[in-house]
Amino acid sequence: MDPDAVPLDAFEAMVVDALDSLPDWVLPVVREIAVLVEDEQAESERRPGVLLLGLYRGIPRTSHYGRSPGTLPDTITLYRVPIVAVCARVEDVPDRVRRVLVHEVGHAMGLSEARLRELGWG
Repeated sequence: MDPDAVPLDAFEAMVVDALDSLPDWVLPVVREIAVLVEDEQAESERRPGVLLLGLYRGIPRTSHYGRSPGTLPDTITLYRVPIVAVCARVEDVPDRVRRVLVHEVGHAMGLSEARLRELGWG
């Protein structure tokens, strides 16, 4: 689908809705993460043959017990253009946004790609 079918403001509203739909037990983790939206991953960060829909940057909660004072927050970045491009219809985008967000939250909680796939979040 053409990425212009879902403008940035509409996509950001979908991200807010996806955040609001997360279960209460995950909120303490999500509150410490900055959720960002970008059109695409920076050219310098791209890997050949890899279509990245989202990216968690930080230290998973299994490795620490909260942010150290004076450090920047962990981030989850959702990439609008590739997320929209993999959807067949505009109506499919909100579900895909939520799936990508949940996947990246899983990484923040220390889950591997293999475990996320086992849970159906891959």
